[in-house]
Amino acid sequence: MSNLLWYIIAYLVGGIPFGYIIAKYFAGVNIKEHGSGNIGATNVLRVLKEKDPKRAKILAAITLFLDAFKGAAVILAAKMAGVCDATLWSIAVLAVIGHCFSPFLKFEGGKGVATTLGVMLVLISKAALVGLIVWFIMAKTVKISSLSSLVGIIVGIASAYILYPDISIKSYAPLWIIAFIVIYKHKENIYRLITGQEKRVV
Repeated sequence: MSNLLWYIIAYLVGGIPFGYIIAKYFAGVNIKEHGSGNIGATNVLRVLKEKDPKRAKILAAITLFLDAFKGAAVILAAKMAGVCDATLWSIAVLAVIGHCFSPFLKFEGGKGVATTLGVMLVLISKAALVGLIVWFIMAKTVKISSLSSLVGIIVGIASAYILYPDISIKSYAPLWIIAFIVIYKHKENIYRLITGQEKRVV
């Protein structure tokens, strides 16, 4: 029952739609009805930039931070409560699922990148930093948010095999489950990347 409670908490905390809340209450915009309709930081930036470019960057940065923080926070809370590593990884997966399929938005949500970063920073911090560095470099050079995010996550997960050869649960399956969810949520972006229609962040 204790584990079940943590799973529910992870899903609900992961499902908090910070991008939607921030855009709605600080800019008066329903982010789901503008741009890509996504509640993540990239769409917050693109949509709000039309109204106030300087404020858009701040609100997008706050969205990014909070989406990562909620993933990290629920893992840290469970860790402090003495939850075992296997359960921590299940909590990580559920936090990402919560963000991508939020119970507060009729099971719609974001693409899970920032929340994935948050859980990875707690559980496999060195691999998360590798992925973050790759994402940052690509975001600054290629300037395509979806491609930068996907490559960053795949590189981060791949680096876990090198940096964490004796991973505590003896399996990398939770990481690949998370990767599958994130890739699935990017399916439209992947199509646009293949067809050359994906927009750059400027």
